[in-house]
Amino acid sequence: MKRALIVVSHGSRREASNEEVKRLAQLLSTHQENSFDDVSAAFLELAEPSIPDGIAAAIDRGADEVTVLPYFLSAGRHVTLDIPAEVDKARRQRVDAVIRIAPYIGSAPEMSEIVLRMANNNAGR
Repeated sequence: MKRALIVVSHGSRREASNEEVKRLAQLLSTHQENSFDDVSAAFLELAEPSIPDGIAAAIDRGADEVTVLPYFLSAGRHVTLDIPAEVDKARRQRVDAVIRIAPYIGSAPEMSEIVLRMANNNAGR
């Protein structure tokens, strides 16, 4: 079974912001703890690929199972409504794979440690 991870962010008119998310996906793909065969990025709006297109591309590359990871800090409208709606579109179009949504990044228990580490590293500058 081939597994894919798609890191989903909002998308930006500023291409450099979209490239940051694509670079994160590339870093994740080479990380020693990565258990996915394919890692890529997709966007809710303002950038390509869209979530359904990103999912379809991963399946076309051979994925049997796709995990969508919302790269968002809080459970606002995009996390609770918009991303699930886009994933549902992809599920209807691509019944040949299992498509799941992972918890959003901001819900990770480690987030408080990350925030404090970053703040402490920059204190007094």
